[in-house]
Amino acid sequence: MRGTLVRRRPDGFFGIDLRVEGEGMNRSSRSFASIAIIMLTVFSSLHALAGGKQKFTGEVGDAMCGRKHMEGTPAECTRTCVEHGSKFALIMGENIYILDTTDKAALATLDQQAGKNATVTGTLNGDTIEVSSVAAK
Repeated sequence: MRGTLVRRRPDGFFGIDLRVEGEGMNRSSRSFASIAIIMLTVFSSLHALAGGKQKFTGEVGDAMCGRKHMEGTPAECTRTCVEHGSKFALIMGENIYILDTTDKAALATLDQQAGKNATVTGTLNGDTIEVSSVAAK
């Protein structure tokens, strides 16, 4: 069945053969493709590992109000919302990141910096930063 576009594969399913008759992957093409796939995998892994701890700077707020505080000053509103169960958040331009920590020192610094800028060190996971440390800006 040489020269046809649709062929029956060994597993019984049909597939499309995009090769022009007489052309195929020779040994050097297969080696190049293998090396390219390996390099892509290695670089992707390195990028994922580099996604470890980063520094983020922004205004300390809360996850419930974000940048639109409902009552009082930003600091008062943030503290009130956190007391009622909201989590601290870091407001960076249009992005709002929820700050996840149980470290009492980090929580105390976040409370002191409510409504002010702070630098948070941690790992970004979606819209949440797993906090390692917090410093006043």
